[in-house]
Amino acid sequence: MRFHAAVLHRVGEPLVVEPLEMGALGPDDVLVRLGASGLCHTDLEVMTGSLAYPLPIVLGHEGAGVVEAVGRDVTVVRPGDHVVCSWNPHCGHCFYCERDLPILCEPYKRHEPKGVLFDGRSRLSRAGAPVHHFSVVSSHAQYCVVPQSGAIVVPRDIPFDRACLIGCGVMTGVGAAVRAVRVEPGATALVIGCGAVGLNAVQGARIAGAGQILAADLAAGRRELAASFGATHAIDAGAPDVVEQVRALTGGRGADYVFEAAGHPAAFRLAMEAVRPGGHVVFLGKVNVDQEVPFRWGSLMGEKRIVR
Repeated sequence: MRFHAAVLHRVGEPLVVEPLEMGALGPDDVLVRLGASGLCHTDLEVMTGSLAYPLPIVLGHEGAGVVEAVGRDVTVVRPGDHVVCSWNPHCGHCFYCERDLPILCEPYKRHEPKGVLFDGRSRLSRAGAPVHHFSVVSSHAQYCVVPQSGAIVVPRDIPFDRACLIGCGVMTGVGAAVRAVRVEPGATALVIGCGAVGLNAVQGARIAGAGQILAADLAAGRRELAASFGATHAIDAGAPDVVEQVRALTGGRGADYVFEAAGHPAAFRLAMEAVRPGGHVVFLGKVNVDQEVPFRWGSLMGEKRIVR
């Protein structure tokens, strides 16, 4: 099958929209006709070279669309279903999947960085040469192929340009609060960085029943937006007394849960300073994988638990 996709050929150069060929579906494959694709910061990291992937590659991992065809072993979806594409499909039976840690699925971790699907092969090609998949999705295209565990059925009345955001920004932020650390009803939560992921961490904390949700950001507009997602207090992240403000709002202890979603060394450090002893810190943002981030040693003390 011939279709068009936005292809990255070289780091630092623009994406090129060009025709590609889609190979035959494997037994576990789901072919999705995409209705919308979100642009995530992780896509930009590949384009700028701070995150290395094999090239050429079709980027995009926030995709939503309609199932067009399925492989012979697919049972969870059928043609015509509306789906969100997950950037973290899983095999269901490896060491980590059997321990309820599908985010660490071994076949995924082995093949995804190589730009191929779970069987070690790409379905994409141009003039006979392979083109790589990104995050087992590659949604910046008219069509993509995902494993059946990566095709999540959603109601037909959700517009695709909203549904696609569930694929990364929503599930990362909400999932951090309701699954990664399971915020307790009545708890205090601090979210540092109120972009797409941070706003959804605010929303996740609200869904979990947090009593106080503190939203910290440098931009006043983002702090105001966080209130519409459920934040109860807004804090200027650039203020010199940020930690003191958090402690004043949390009985002098610090927040029970801190979600760092800014992706900056200063935000990582703030998270460790603002969480209470025995509290949980979830690092959702990121910097270059080889960059070192220093912390004040004393901020790491006190039985604090870090999730990344």
